[in-house]
This record gives sequence, C-alpha cells and structure tokens, in this order.
Amino acid sequence: MPSSAAIAVAALLASSLPSASAFTAPLSNTRGRWVSSASGNSRLSSYNDNNNNYNGYGGTNNDMRNGDMNSNPINNNSNNNNFNTNFYSNNEEYNGNGGGNGDENDLLSQATLNLRELATCASLLYGYLSKPSSAVTAQDVVLACDAIDEVSSTYFDGWNSLFNNDGVALRRRCHELGRYQLLVKLMEQDYDAYVATAAFLSPSRIDRKDLPNVQDVPFVPSSSDDPLSYDNNYNYNNNYNKNNPQYDQYGQPLVADCALPPLPFDDSPLDKLLLFLFRRLVAQNTGGVQNDIPGIQGLVAQAKTFMLQPYQTAEAQHLMVKQTLGGLMTPVLPPVYRLFMSGIVGDAQYGPLPYAPFLTSVVTPPFFGFLVGPSRPNRRRDGKRGGLVVEKCKFLQESGCKGLCLHQCKTPAEEFFRETLGMSLTVRPNFETQECQWSFGEEPIPVEQDPSFPRGCLVGCESRQMLAGQRTDALCM
Repeated sequence: MPSSAAIAVAALLASSLPSASAFTAPLSNTRGRWVSSASGNSRLSSYNDNNNNYNGYGGTNNDMRNGDMNSNPINNNSNNNNFNTNFYSNNEEYNGNGGGNGDENDLLSQATLNLRELATCASLLYGYLSKPSSAVTAQDVVLACDAIDEVSSTYFDGWNSLFNNDGVALRRRCHELGRYQLLVKLMEQDYDAYVATAAFLSPSRIDRKDLPNVQDVPFVPSSSDDPLSYDNNYNYNNNYNKNNPQYDQYGQPLVADCALPPLPFDDSPLDKLLLFLFRRLVAQNTGGVQNDIPGIQGLVAQAKTFMLQPYQTAEAQHLMVKQTLGGLMTPVLPPVYRLFMSGIVGDAQYGPLPYAPFLTSVVTPPFFGFLVGPSRPNRRRDGKRGGLVVEKCKFLQESGCKGLCLHQCKTPAEEFFRETLGMSLTVRPNFETQECQWSFGEEPIPVEQDPSFPRGCLVGCESRQMLAGQRTDALCM
C-alpha cells in the first residue's frame, strides 16, 4: 500500500533526528543550536509577554533574533521568565547537569514533537503517492515547487542535512519525493503535458537531474555570471549554431555539433579493464583493426578505421558490434539473462518479467561507463521504471560522428538486446547535449521513421570530410 511505503520511508529518514522539529513551535537558539519552544507553558520558552527575545539570552524589551547579545544586561527577575544558556529563572540548570525532572520533561517534549513531525511528513507523502494519475496537473507540480521553496526560505539553519533539530531536511525531502511522483504520474497520463511542464520549470525551479526523464525536454542552461562557465559556453555555441546553419555538398542540412564543451572522464580500474577487453574483441571481430592509441580515443580510432574501409556497409558494422558485445558478456550471461529476465524457456517466452527493465537499468551503469561515461537510472517516456540516461556520452563526444553513433552503438545495441537477450530496447541520443536515453522494455522505432532522429551528418564530423564525394549507408542517414 502507498501509505505503508510512505510511513516506512519517513520513519527511516526521521529515525536519526536528534531533537524536535520547529514546524510546530517557534525557535530559540541556545549555545548555537536550535531548540523547539512550546507555546507559553514550556520550560524551553525564551520569550514572554514583555519581551521578544528569540536567542535564549535575557534582556528587557530586546528583540534579539540573530543569536547575539544586546548591550542591555540580563534581567532575571520575578516578572521575567527568560533564561540564559546556564540557568532558568528558578536557578535550575538547563545544560544537563541538574534540574530534577526538567530533563525528563524536555526529552518527552522533544520526542512528542518529533513524532508529530514524523506523522506530518508521512501524511504529506501519502497525499502525493495516493493522488491518481488522471487527477495530476501541471498546477500540482508548481504547488509542490512552492512548498519546497517555502520550507527552504523559512527555515535556513542546516536544512540540507538530515541531522538537524528543526526537521527541515525531512520535510523538504518529502516534498521533493512528492514532486517527483507527480511528474511521473503526469508523464504516464500525458507525455506532452509532462514535457511542457518540465521545460517550463527546469532549470529555474527543478534541476534537470531531478526530472524523471529528459529525452524531449529542451536543455536550458542555468544563469551564470562567469563568462567562461559551462552554461555560458553553451549559450554562445548554441546561438551560433542556430544563426549559422550549414549544408553538405549535396545541399542537405547538417546537424549542429554539440553546443556544450567536452567533459573530462575519470576512468575507474573496472572501466580500464573492460575497455581493454572490449578493444581486443573489436580487433578480433574486425579482422585485426587495432592501434597503439590509449583509452577511448584508441577505440574511436578503431571504429573509424573499420567504418571507412572500402565497400563497408551498415549491416557489417552492426554484426561486428553484436559479436563484440556477445564476447564481452561471455557465453554464460546471455542464457541466464534470457531465463531470469526475459522469461524465455525453450522456444517460449513469458516475459520480459516485470522487474527485468528496472533491474537492468540499475545493474548496467557500473559496467557501462567505460564506453559512455556516467549514467543513472530514470524513467522511460511512459513513466515506467527501466530507463537509463547517459549524462554525456563519452563515445559520441570523442568521435563527433553521428554515423558511428548510429551504426556502432544505437542500432546494434537495440538488435543485440532483442535478438540475443530477448529484451526490447530503445536508444535515443541527443546530439545537442550528447545525452542519451536508454529505455529497456520499450520497442524502438525504425530510425528512418523516427522524427526525433535528425537527418544529415554533424557539422564537424571528420568521417564525412574523409569520404567527401561518396554517399554510403555506412555513414549517417
């Protein structure tokens, strides 16, 4: 049930809250830490009818809100219930060294407020999770953004950490999770409405990485005053590309190069090992095409050499990549995947099993980075789990070639998953940002029928320049 899930999540997050939340009571600052102040009769109250002292230090008619003492001396008389950080008005110690039953009452008050905040957050989560997809609108997403902004602006002390006394981090996380669920439900109901909503709110109010799917959401850089920043480089390059369209020798429009500057990639030991094995398999399946160039640049050089061979075809490139992927998985993994993921028993297929697309998207990133760089699970365009987004494709960035992307990555990967593993797969590259959406369990559209796949070569493609005067299906379509 959603309600059980919401309560479980909130309970897990709130279990480490050390003290009361400030959502149900005013705040006071004692020795630099926030403590909750109950309404009037609590022993933790730091203000009375005659003064508005908020920082835990006495002082008649002082409005001390910043935690700093005024020049007025501490006034601790019978008409004043103020306390300093060491003593109450009745001289009981507040610092834990004495005070009779005061400490027990304080702990009980804090525990009560913590439970109250926990119940409030569980109720918030339930409200988000239980809302039917058919009832979700763009206005609901905007209201969730407003709730997040209100929490962040009202309570400023340590909201970005779960371990704080005011509980702000917990409530903020509830609203963020709820907003994500609203976007998913909107995507399930009306994908075009989701794209319009995400485009309107990102990045000003929702970070692009917090969107459940980005494949059709236009990239808009965040504002920055740094002229050398990543985002301003995008603005300059993107405006130049739009204002200066280019054409090939046949008069066909060319696809603008990526408007974002290259990113450095830090390969892990696993990445280096997998790349070494992959390059050896490429050499075997291309008849000995290899070189001494290290890293991903060497693999790109192998791929280009094979693509530019005389009488090369797209089908031959697809076959080479599928053989290489099969060799990398070894003869053991494909049968296991077909049985436990795709539900293939003998000649009959009973899947893919419900968990297979999501589990594939979770397991893939660590073994995928050597070729495409960092990636993370997300949602498919139908809102279901099983998506994976490549943040900036390493292979596409280093090759700058749409033909290599199409014939040595996208198409053979889709064919390999369908033919060898029994799982449908859609690969959607974004040449403007070099992001790439992988959707496991989603039937791909033939590239010649896919309106999202641009026609023509990239402006800066070196392979196109090498084959000037030739028209071949081994390159881009």
